[in-house]
Amino acid sequence: MSNPEMIKQILTEARSHKFFSDKPVTEAELKTLYDLAKMAPSASNGCPMRITFVTSPEGKERVLKASNPGNVEKIASAPVTMIIAYDTKFYDQYPKLAPHMPSPPNEASLPDAALERIALRNSSLQAGFVMVAARSLGLDCGPMSGFKNEIIDDLFYAGTNWRSNFIINLGHGNGESIRPRAARLDFDEACEIV
Repeated sequence: MSNPEMIKQILTEARSHKFFSDKPVTEAELKTLYDLAKMAPSASNGCPMRITFVTSPEGKERVLKASNPGNVEKIASAPVTMIIAYDTKFYDQYPKLAPHMPSPPNEASLPDAALERIALRNSSLQAGFVMVAARSLGLDCGPMSGFKNEIIDDLFYAGTNWRSNFIINLGHGNGESIRPRAARLDFDEACEIV
Protein backbone atom coordinates (compact mmCIF):
# COMPACT_ATOMS: atom_id res chain seq x y z
CA MET A 1 0.00 0.00 0.00
CA SER A 2 1.40 3.34 -1.07
CA ASN A 3 1.80 6.20 1.41
CA PRO A 4 1.90 9.46 -0.58
CA GLU A 5 3.10 11.56 2.37
CA MET A 6 5.98 9.19 3.10
CA ILE A 7 6.92 9.14 -0.59
CA LYS A 8 7.10 12.94 -0.50
CA GLN A 9 9.18 12.95 2.71
CA ILE A 10 11.65 10.34 1.50
CA LEU A 11 11.82 10.91 -2.25
CA THR A 12 9.93 13.54 -4.19
CA GLU A 13 10.22 16.49 -1.79
CA ALA A 14 13.41 15.52 0.04
CA ARG A 15 16.51 17.52 -0.81
CA SER A 16 20.21 17.19 -0.19
CA HIS A 17 21.11 19.80 2.41
CA LYS A 18 24.32 21.80 2.45
CA PHE A 19 23.87 23.47 5.84
CA PHE A 20 22.22 22.40 9.07
CA SER A 21 20.57 23.92 12.13
CA ASP A 22 22.01 23.64 15.63
CA LYS A 23 19.40 21.05 16.60
CA PRO A 24 21.31 17.96 17.77
CA VAL A 25 20.94 14.40 16.60
CA THR A 26 20.85 12.04 19.56
CA GLU A 27 22.74 8.79 19.97
CA ALA A 28 19.37 7.04 20.18
CA GLU A 29 18.46 8.48 16.76
CA LEU A 30 21.75 7.24 15.31
CA LYS A 31 21.10 3.75 16.66
CA THR A 32 17.56 3.76 15.26
CA LEU A 33 18.88 4.97 11.92
CA TYR A 34 21.38 2.11 11.77
CA ASP A 35 18.79 -0.46 12.87
CA LEU A 36 16.63 0.56 9.91
CA ALA A 37 19.45 0.86 7.38
CA LYS A 38 21.00 -2.49 8.25
CA MET A 39 18.01 -4.14 6.57
CA ALA A 40 19.45 -3.18 3.18
CA PRO A 41 20.28 -6.02 0.81
CA SER A 42 23.85 -7.01 0.01
CA ALA A 43 25.45 -9.86 -1.91
CA SER A 44 25.30 -13.08 0.12
CA ASN A 45 24.13 -10.87 3.01
CA GLY A 46 27.78 -9.89 3.44
CA CYS A 47 26.88 -6.45 4.85
CA PRO A 48 30.25 -4.79 4.13
CA MET A 49 29.10 -1.27 5.04
CA ARG A 50 30.52 0.26 8.18
CA ILE A 51 29.63 3.71 9.53
CA THR A 52 31.66 6.10 11.62
CA PHE A 53 29.35 8.69 13.18
CA VAL A 54 31.56 11.73 13.68
CA THR A 55 30.06 14.04 16.33
CA SER A 56 32.97 15.30 18.44
CA PRO A 57 34.92 18.48 17.65
CA GLU A 58 38.10 16.41 17.50
CA GLY A 59 36.56 13.98 15.04
CA LYS A 60 35.22 16.82 12.91
CA GLU A 61 38.71 18.35 12.76
CA ARG A 62 40.03 15.09 11.35
CA VAL A 63 37.31 15.02 8.69
CA LEU A 64 38.00 18.65 7.80
CA LYS A 65 41.67 17.81 7.16
CA ALA A 66 40.51 15.57 4.32
CA SER A 67 37.80 17.88 2.97
CA ASN A 68 37.91 19.83 -0.25
CA PRO A 69 37.87 23.58 0.55
CA GLY A 70 34.32 24.03 -0.74
CA ASN A 71 32.94 21.50 1.73
CA VAL A 72 34.54 22.75 4.95
CA GLU A 73 31.62 24.95 6.04
CA LYS A 74 29.10 22.26 5.12
CA ILE A 75 30.83 19.63 7.23
CA ALA A 76 31.33 22.07 10.10
CA SER A 77 27.62 22.97 10.15
CA ALA A 78 26.35 19.39 10.46
CA PRO A 79 25.88 17.92 13.94
CA VAL A 80 26.90 14.53 12.52
CA THR A 81 29.12 13.55 9.65
CA MET A 82 28.77 9.90 8.73
CA ILE A 83 31.74 8.28 7.09
CA ILE A 84 30.27 5.52 4.97
CA ALA A 85 32.99 2.90 4.88
CA TYR A 86 33.36 -0.75 3.97
CA ASP A 87 35.20 -3.66 5.50
CA THR A 88 37.43 -5.43 2.99
CA LYS A 89 37.24 -8.57 5.15
CA PHE A 90 33.44 -8.50 5.33
CA TYR A 91 33.44 -12.25 4.62
CA ASP A 92 34.70 -12.90 8.16
CA GLN A 93 31.11 -12.24 9.27
CA TYR A 94 29.58 -14.96 7.06
CA PRO A 95 29.13 -17.42 9.96
CA LYS A 96 26.80 -14.90 11.60
CA LEU A 97 25.28 -13.28 8.52
CA ALA A 98 24.94 -16.19 6.11
CA PRO A 99 24.15 -19.39 8.04
CA HIS A 100 21.82 -20.29 5.17
CA MET A 101 24.88 -20.95 2.99
CA PRO A 102 26.52 -24.26 3.86
CA SER A 103 29.48 -23.23 1.70
CA PRO A 104 29.78 -19.44 1.63
CA PRO A 105 31.75 -17.93 -1.25
CA ASN A 106 35.47 -18.24 -0.68
CA GLU A 107 36.08 -14.52 -1.01
CA ALA A 108 39.19 -14.65 1.15
CA SER A 109 40.94 -16.18 -1.86
CA LEU A 110 40.01 -13.32 -4.19
CA PRO A 111 42.50 -10.63 -5.21
CA ASP A 112 42.34 -7.43 -3.17
CA ALA A 113 40.97 -5.47 -6.15
CA ALA A 114 38.03 -7.88 -6.50
CA LEU A 115 37.25 -7.64 -2.78
CA GLU A 116 37.36 -3.84 -2.99
CA ARG A 117 34.84 -3.89 -5.86
CA ILE A 118 32.46 -6.19 -4.00
CA ALA A 119 32.69 -4.20 -0.78
CA LEU A 120 32.41 -0.81 -2.50
CA ARG A 121 29.42 -1.83 -4.62
CA ASN A 122 27.51 -3.36 -1.73
CA SER A 123 28.33 -0.63 0.78
CA SER A 124 27.02 1.90 -1.75
CA LEU A 125 23.80 -0.10 -2.04
CA GLN A 126 23.48 -0.19 1.74
CA ALA A 127 24.22 3.53 2.01
CA GLY A 128 21.19 4.31 -0.14
CA PHE A 129 19.14 2.74 2.63
CA VAL A 130 20.95 4.93 5.19
CA MET A 131 19.63 8.05 3.46
CA VAL A 132 16.12 6.63 3.09
CA ALA A 133 16.13 5.62 6.77
CA ALA A 134 17.36 9.06 7.83
CA ARG A 135 14.66 10.82 5.85
CA SER A 136 11.99 8.48 7.24
CA LEU A 137 13.06 9.61 10.73
CA GLY A 138 12.74 13.29 9.82
CA LEU A 139 16.48 13.85 9.41
CA ASP A 140 18.17 15.51 6.45
CA CYS A 141 21.23 14.35 4.55
CA GLY A 142 24.01 16.00 2.63
CA PRO A 143 25.99 13.29 0.82
CA MET A 144 29.33 14.24 -0.66
CA SER A 145 32.44 12.80 -2.19
CA GLY A 146 34.51 15.99 -2.12
CA PHE A 147 37.27 14.77 0.17
CA LYS A 148 40.46 12.75 0.00
CA ASN A 149 39.71 9.13 0.84
CA GLU A 150 43.34 8.32 1.59
CA ILE A 151 43.44 10.99 4.31
CA ILE A 152 40.20 9.76 5.90
CA ASP A 153 41.53 6.21 5.79
CA ASP A 154 44.80 7.26 7.39
CA LEU A 155 43.17 9.37 10.12
CA PHE A 156 40.30 7.00 10.98
CA TYR A 157 41.09 3.51 9.71
CA ALA A 158 44.85 3.02 9.85
CA GLY A 159 45.68 -0.57 10.78
CA THR A 160 42.13 -1.80 10.06
CA ASN A 161 40.32 -3.41 7.15
CA TRP A 162 37.93 -0.47 6.83
CA ARG A 163 38.11 1.93 3.87
CA SER A 164 36.07 5.08 3.27
CA ASN A 165 33.51 5.24 0.47
CA PHE A 166 31.84 8.66 0.87
CA ILE A 167 30.46 10.89 3.59
CA ILE A 168 26.98 12.05 4.51
CA ASN A 169 26.34 15.10 6.65
CA LEU A 170 23.32 14.45 8.86
CA GLY A 171 21.03 16.65 10.90
CA HIS A 172 18.14 19.05 10.47
CA GLY A 173 18.68 21.08 7.33
CA ASN A 174 18.32 24.84 7.70
CA GLY A 175 17.22 25.34 4.10
CA GLU A 176 20.12 27.65 3.18
CA SER A 177 21.66 27.50 -0.29
CA ILE A 178 19.14 25.05 -1.69
CA ARG A 179 18.60 25.78 -5.35
CA PRO A 180 15.38 24.93 -7.15
CA ARG A 181 15.41 21.24 -7.95
CA ALA A 182 17.30 20.53 -11.15
CA ALA A 183 15.91 18.33 -13.89
CA ARG A 184 16.20 14.57 -13.85
CA LEU A 185 16.34 12.32 -16.88
CA ASP A 186 12.99 11.07 -18.13
CA PHE A 187 12.26 7.35 -18.27
CA ASP A 188 12.93 7.16 -22.01
CA GLU A 189 16.30 8.87 -21.56
CA ALA A 190 17.57 6.65 -18.76
CA CYS A 191 15.78 3.34 -19.10
CA GLU A 192 15.09 0.60 -21.56
CA ILE A 193 12.80 -2.39 -21.53
CA VAL A 194 14.14 -5.36 -23.45
